[in-house]
Amino acid sequence: MILFIFEGKKTEPNLFKTIEKLYFQNTEEQKICCFGYNIYELYKLMNESDFTENVISVIRTKMASRNDHSIPEDADISDFSEVFLFFDYDFQNKNLPLEELNKQVREMLDFFSNETENGKLYINYPMVESIKCTNQLPDSNYYTYTVTRKDCHDFKDYVTKTYNYYKSTDYFIFSIDSKTKTLRPFTPEKEKLISESWKHLNKQNICKANFICKDINELPESKNDINQTNLFENQITKYVTNNETVSILNSFPLFLYEYFKEIF
Repeated sequence: MILFIFEGKKTEPNLFKTIEKLYFQNTEEQKICCFGYNIYELYKLMNESDFTENVISVIRTKMASRNDHSIPEDADISDFSEVFLFFDYDFQNKNLPLEELNKQVREMLDFFSNETENGKLYINYPMVESIKCTNQLPDSNYYTYTVTRKDCHDFKDYVTKTYNYYKSTDYFIFSIDSKTKTLRPFTPEKEKLISESWKHLNKQNICKANFICKDINELPESKNDINQTNLFENQITKYVTNNETVSILNSFPLFLYEYFKEIF
């Protein structure tokens, strides 16, 4: 069984239902866990045990404090063949200096570097809503899009105002029934539209990751060229440190690229 740990309780799981429909029909069972706290809160909890406690135990305890028992008491990290974590960079966070935020993300990427051991962490820059930061697909300018730390304080509103070619998310997300939390019925034409949109979203995020790391807006020669640590260090060096901006990038296409590289 594969475990997906998401920061958010709504956007990420809803988005993943579309990814699951498109890409995970013939793979092993998946379980979703919505942590509900940011990466810096997870760091704090992991650091309290000097990173000796596994992430399943840590998040279960924290979630239980809000009466969320979606992770069973007897569940252990060894129950899962692979563990993936998806969190936002959120460098607008004012609770800690920027240098400390970067230090914590760096340590988390170092610890969560293998999906079959401690788990593998993927970072959204600056947030998961980055998946909406595109104009008509394909978007040849996507590799140039950045956002300032200041604008990240209300990034969702910024995205709505700045990237408004598509008036809804229907072009890349299947509609979800609010009561059953399952996909509503859709037509073959709808599925084709969403599938084509994801082909473009995947490619332009993967190419942009290569641009961030190697200044080449093309598919990378090796998936290691755009691994999460390389991406983070280049974001810090080329964008964050220079002028407190970040290059907009979504982690789901990068995860799909690494997990299903043959489809690209």
